[in-house]
Amino acid sequence: MALGLKRVLKSGFYTVVVLLLVPLMKLLFRMRVGGKEMIERGCGYIAVSRHRSYWDILVLATALGWRHPIHFIARRGLLRNPFFRPFVKAYATIIDRDSFGKGDFRRMLNAIKRERLVGIFPEGTTQRRVEAKAGAIRFARMTGKAFLPINIRSVGPYPPRYPFRFPKLTVSIGRPFSAADLERAAPKASTRAEQLRIQSQHLMEQVDAA
Repeated sequence: MALGLKRVLKSGFYTVVVLLLVPLMKLLFRMRVGGKEMIERGCGYIAVSRHRSYWDILVLATALGWRHPIHFIARRGLLRNPFFRPFVKAYATIIDRDSFGKGDFRRMLNAIKRERLVGIFPEGTTQRRVEAKAGAIRFARMTGKAFLPINIRSVGPYPPRYPFRFPKLTVSIGRPFSAADLERAAPKASTRAEQLRIQSQHLMEQVDAA
């Protein structure tokens, strides 16, 4: 009973936060969203996007809306921020990105199996010119979940330049595709590692094309 109540409260709080974020994000970023019809009711997805700013988390949650709550995979370092800590604990699965071990693997796998919509930033960092990791592809194969590509386009500085320079954002949700689709579309390579690298690159190209 207590567990059920906790889930209801958690879901209700998420809904309230997203509803409050909608006017704020429209005011700050003049945000427009397209492609919500790509999300089929009852289907589970791994949402993938490029990671350019910590604002990405709020942007994705707002764009998907309260009807499609998103559970993120977050690095342990975010717990050091007192503002982020309670939200990360409630709505994310925490992993040690720098020393990824069996425990991290199990937590990610269980989260992707359990949650309807899981958000992963394959690049794993907001730093530029970083190649996407292959983890999202491996987990998609293991769970059978489709990728949901989400492209955040900006006109103006993103991340924002404080205090007043916020960009105009357009968030596009693309057509879902499977790990098998990705494998068929990506060029073949001589080694498994190279094949995964190429597929990861192709995954991000699909995000950019959304």
